[in-house]
Amino acid sequence: MAMPNPQRAWTRPEVLALPDDGMRHELFDGKLVMAPAPSRTHEILVLSLYQMLQPYVMAHALGWLSPLLADLPLRGGQVAQPDLFVLPHLQFDEDWSNAPVPMLVVEVLSPSTARYDRGLKRRSYQKAGVPEYWIVDVEARLIERWRPGDSRPEVALERLLWQPREDVAPLEVDINRVLEIPSAP
Repeated sequence: MAMPNPQRAWTRPEVLALPDDGMRHELFDGKLVMAPAPSRTHEILVLSLYQMLQPYVMAHALGWLSPLLADLPLRGGQVAQPDLFVLPHLQFDEDWSNAPVPMLVVEVLSPSTARYDRGLKRRSYQKAGVPEYWIVDVEARLIERWRPGDSRPEVALERLLWQPREDVAPLEVDINRVLEIPSAP
């Protein structure tokens, strides 16, 4: 099969029908976004964030935290595969087609995806009403927090507070702890 042409307008069914070629295939506003498999550092950071967020999500019955690849529709024909996300509930079809809008989406920047994470993806998450979108920038040692109406991110250098509901105490995310990368044995 020929390489997909990412320049033309794509549909959700077309993207979901693409063969497994080792690339991530996402769709935002008709634009096909392809990226190679994540690096070891990227995956370690996603796991670190998962381990930090999971006890909080469970303790406060916020929903379901997932580091799994998913084809989230984001209120329409999108195909979003965030690094990490929290869904408010699990009542949706096996194929993700009617999954709810996540209450949190986290993307760890990679050189091949940074411009999409900060541009096209961010605008799509904001337009879909995702309450919080975090961009983890390892090189700059910070987390950008975006909310639906923001034109600029809140930049967290040391700590980030996440309070998805007013009736629960906020979670304090220690950014230095999140960005610790263990060396290979």
